[in-house]
Amino acid sequence: MSRRERRAPRAGVEWEFDKVSFDRDFSRGVVTKLLVDRAEHGGWELDRVRIGNDGVRRVILRRKIIRAVRTA
Repeated sequence: MSRRERRAPRAGVEWEFDKVSFDRDFSRGVVTKLLVDRAEHGGWELDRVRIGNDGVRRVILRRKIIRAVRTA
């Protein structure tokens, strides 16, 4: 499950954020493999990981928003 959102730009850089959560049934290796796959194929990087008392991993990924500049 994931949810994308945008935050206000900071110092001229805009980021797109994606929230992903993994159930406690997923092993650490499986979660790592899934996150590496998203990083390699989607351009995402790790922003924050939180592990709740219930064992659910809540991960926030981010990537830069690149605006195309029109020339001529």
